[in-house]
Amino acid sequence: MGAGHGAHPGRAGERHRGRLWLSIGLLGGFTAVEVVAALLTGSLALLSDAGHMFTDVLGLGMALAAISAASRAARPGHGDPQRTFGLYRLEVLAALANAGLLAAVAVYVLVEAVRRLGDPPHVSVGPMLAVAIGGLVVNLVAYVALHEGAKESLNLRGAHLEVLGDLLGSAGVIVAAVIIATTGWWYADPLVAVAVGLFILPRTWKLARAALRILVQAAPAHLDVTDVRAALSAVPGVRDVHDLHVWTLASGMEVASAHLTLDPRADIGGVLAVARETLHARFHIDHATLQIEPAGATGACEPVGW
Repeated sequence: MGAGHGAHPGRAGERHRGRLWLSIGLLGGFTAVEVVAALLTGSLALLSDAGHMFTDVLGLGMALAAISAASRAARPGHGDPQRTFGLYRLEVLAALANAGLLAAVAVYVLVEAVRRLGDPPHVSVGPMLAVAIGGLVVNLVAYVALHEGAKESLNLRGAHLEVLGDLLGSAGVIVAAVIIATTGWWYADPLVAVAVGLFILPRTWKLARAALRILVQAAPAHLDVTDVRAALSAVPGVRDVHDLHVWTLASGMEVASAHLTLDPRADIGGVLAVARETLHARFHIDHATLQIEPAGATGACEPVGW
């Protein structure tokens, strides 16, 4: 006997689709401006900022595509019956791809910056500063637009992180331009590029690790499976809890399944109600499948080979 609980959480991406489109439009347009300006001024810091902004556009595009696919699959008559959980995992794959893009750009900038430290080229400071200020404004608008969604969705968190990195990159370019203009110290340009790359890499790893944790179906980091087992065992009428699994389907979608062995005289409906409420109230698990097994029943739970 099973019990499921919960509707469809994890709709954050769909709610923030308009803000994604706004961010893509702003960042996509300004990426072209920064690339041209970087080539004309010779600034590596500006080129690194343009590279990060380009990955922002790609990452936001993947995020939007994942959200659209998941939303379409969730509509009545549009879903594939073979995909019993829909396409919510696409947001996790998009987040992992975003992390890969960020890491690639950061490594390229670091390598190029180290090469330039031996002989830093002169750059055109005026255009470099003007474009960097424009980039700061554009990224600030995109950052604010995605801030709320980043709290609810791993996919949007990845996009938000990319915009944050680019926001800091634009600020770094401004600092480099001011230093060069006031002191003539040309090393500021590659050093700022190095600083931006080093800032992005650990945050990229954190995003990739969160996505991989979901893909390998590990228990959510904020949940202790031992506590979940103890809470279910404490439900009146439950003698034993086994085959307990807790994992994350997508952002905001914690899932659990368990087998509960009951006392012979336990009220099945009451046990299920209390167990579901316990999972919801204590662990914020709103989708649980609970199999009921009367104590002493033969063949109720056959062990699997894995």
